[in-house]
Amino acid sequence: MNILVLGSGGREHALAWKIKQSPLLDKLYCIPGNPGTKDLAENVNIDLNDFETIIRFVKNNNIELTIVGPEDPLVNGIVDEFNKNGLAIFGPSKAAARLEGSKRFSKDLMQQHNIPTASYATFDNIDDATAYISKLPSYPVVLKADGLAAGKGVLICSNQDEAFSAINEIMADKKFGKAGETLVVEQFIKGDEASIFAICDGENYCILPASQDHKKVGEADSGKNTGGMGAYAPAPLVDAGILAIVEDRVLKPTLKAMIDQGAAYRGLLYIGLIISEGEVHVLEYNCRFGDPETQAVLPLVKSDLVPFFMAAAGGSLKGMHLEIYDKCAMDVVLTSGGYPDSYAKSKPINGLDKVENNVIVFHAGTVYKENILVTSGGRVLNVVAVEKNFKECAKEVYTAINKINFEKMYFRKDIGFKVLK
Repeated sequence: MNILVLGSGGREHALAWKIKQSPLLDKLYCIPGNPGTKDLAENVNIDLNDFETIIRFVKNNNIELTIVGPEDPLVNGIVDEFNKNGLAIFGPSKAAARLEGSKRFSKDLMQQHNIPTASYATFDNIDDATAYISKLPSYPVVLKADGLAAGKGVLICSNQDEAFSAINEIMADKKFGKAGETLVVEQFIKGDEASIFAICDGENYCILPASQDHKKVGEADSGKNTGGMGAYAPAPLVDAGILAIVEDRVLKPTLKAMIDQGAAYRGLLYIGLIISEGEVHVLEYNCRFGDPETQAVLPLVKSDLVPFFMAAAGGSLKGMHLEIYDKCAMDVVLTSGGYPDSYAKSKPINGLDKVENNVIVFHAGTVYKENILVTSGGRVLNVVAVEKNFKECAKEVYTAINKINFEKMYFRKDIGFKVLK
């Protein structure tokens, strides 16, 4: 069968890498893809929100399954357009993708269905938000732009001045564009974060290995939030007991709630958790694979994922079970100097040919210019090692990183520090 992956980042390179191993695959396409997917698939330069042209391409190339990587096309309704044309696509409908597209919607849904989450309030104007903040008895507090903000619309404020400044950034300065027209103010819960991926068909689901992302730019989880500086899987924090709680109190109620909403959830459901003293709270939902967690999770999946994607799209996952390797994976992100703030582009990348075959390098922000591979984004490469334990993963991944270089390359040297203790 012919398969299409939509997207151009490290997550999409990892999806293409995994799908390429399927015996069911005849030809793989990526729209638009990146220099890494070019070695696995045919890259096609079409805008991700040009649904009409994408659908025409799918029909003309007899593509039997499309997998959506990023959130924008999902929130904008690409799945609905494919369904109108009778085309198989892995991802939630526009109505279901509101779980990520609107923080207010997801928080209201959790509150209505007793899904554990932090207490919150929502505001549509600065005056009301400022008045609420001025009466808060304690800090820190979390401020979130309601809509999509490329994973950066969450600000943790340690005092009132920081909170007032964050309100202005989000609502007055429009730092995150239209995403900041509504503000969610949320209780801060101290604990450890974990990410759960579930392939869902509306009612049934298959859970992938739990992972832990490193959001902060600085070591020991310091500094600004980013799209993710690295990840590892499986996360020991999510043991059998925690996973049972997540299934019973979060995953099953969420799927039922979406059915009640008339928007059955089919696709990949990402549940971002905060775990504190055995208690589980939902930080956020995403309507797609997380990045950079995907790059650490997919290498641990032994099963061919194509039948699972097809079954989820068709509403028929019941009775299917994933096989997982008894191994560990670690992903370290190499970024442009200055990220997550301003950074230079078009810096030549050297040393990839020196990386051993047992280490996987997924491209995230790279392009070719005059046949030279150069940087094109804040997060440039994902370096991934799969081994019998995390100590061996760390050794392999950082040995490989020492062979790669580009001007002002930056990475955290402590990815996995919690589990390595």
